[in-house]
Amino acid sequence: MAGDPASWRFDAIGTTWEIVTAAPLDEAARAEVGAVIEAFDRTWSRFRADSSVRALARAAGAVPAPPDAGPLLDAYAALSDATDGAVNPLVGASLERLGYDADYSLHDRLAAHGPRAAPERWRDLVRWHGGVLEVREPALVDVGALGKGRLVDLVLGVVRRAVPGDAIVDAGGDLAVRGRAQRIGLEHPFDPRRAIGVWEVTDAALCASATNRRAWPSATGTPLHHVLDARTGLPVRTIAATWATAPDAMRADAVATALFFDGGPRLAREWGVEWVRMTTDGRVEWSPGCVAELFVRGERAAPDRAGFASE
Repeated sequence: MAGDPASWRFDAIGTTWEIVTAAPLDEAARAEVGAVIEAFDRTWSRFRADSSVRALARAAGAVPAPPDAGPLLDAYAALSDATDGAVNPLVGASLERLGYDADYSLHDRLAAHGPRAAPERWRDLVRWHGGVLEVREPALVDVGALGKGRLVDLVLGVVRRAVPGDAIVDAGGDLAVRGRAQRIGLEHPFDPRRAIGVWEVTDAALCASATNRRAWPSATGTPLHHVLDARTGLPVRTIAATWATAPDAMRADAVATALFFDGGPRLAREWGVEWVRMTTDGRVEWSPGCVAELFVRGERAAPDRAGFASE
C-alpha cells in the first residue's frame, strides 16, 4: 500500500482477522465492524446457543431475517443445483454427527453413530421471504459454504466508508483487496510451510478451503474434516484444497466450496470466477485464463480448457 498503512488484528467467529487500511480506523469504525460481525454471528452461528439458527434447530418456526439472508440463501440454492445437492445448508447436523459440533469437540462419532445425510428437500423446509427466515421442521442451518465470504464483504463495506483508498480485509485467509494489487501465496494443503503458487489480486476477493484445516483423527485412521458431501454426510476424499477469485468474497467463497464437487468448475464459469484446486493425489487443476503463478511441472493450460499438472 502507498504511504504507511495501518493494521488492525483481532479474533472473531473462530478465526483471526486483519484489516489493513491506508489510515487507521477510528474507534467508531472499529465499533461498527464489531457490530456487523456480532449481528451476523448472532443470526447464523451454529456455535452459539443464542443464535437464530440454533433457535430454529430446537423448534421449527420463523425469525427475523437479516438483509443478507436473500443473497446468501439464493447463492446456496445455486450451489446446491450446481453440485447436484452435495452442498446443502442443512448440513449442520451432519457436521455435528462427525464431531464438528458447537463445543468443537472434534471427536470421531462415526463408529458409534454412522454418518447423517442432510435432507434432500431442503428448499421445502427452509424459506426466506419478506424479511423472515422460516424453517418448517427443526433443522440446523449451516452457512459455512459461503458465510465467511459474505461477512468479509459486509466488513469491507464498513471499512471502505470509513477510510478511502487501499484496503485489505483478511478473515483467516479469506480476503478482499481494494486498491493496490496484493500477491497472495496459495498454501500447500500437505505442508503449510510451502506454497503451490502465488496469485496477484487487485480489486477482488480470494477465498480458499482445504481439508487439512478443521480436521481430526478417526477410528479408521483416515482423518475426518469439515468439507462434507451433504448427500452422504461423509467428508470428501478427492479434492484437497481449492482457491477462487471473484469481485466479491461471497461468490469466491461459494465457488471454493463448489470446487470440491464435479459441478464446481461449471458454476465458476457461469459466475465468471477464476479458480485453482489440488487433488488428494497431488494434481493441480486451474480454470482457463487463470492468472495465478503456479509452481507446477509441465505446460500451462491452453486457454480453452482447464489445466492439469502433477505437483
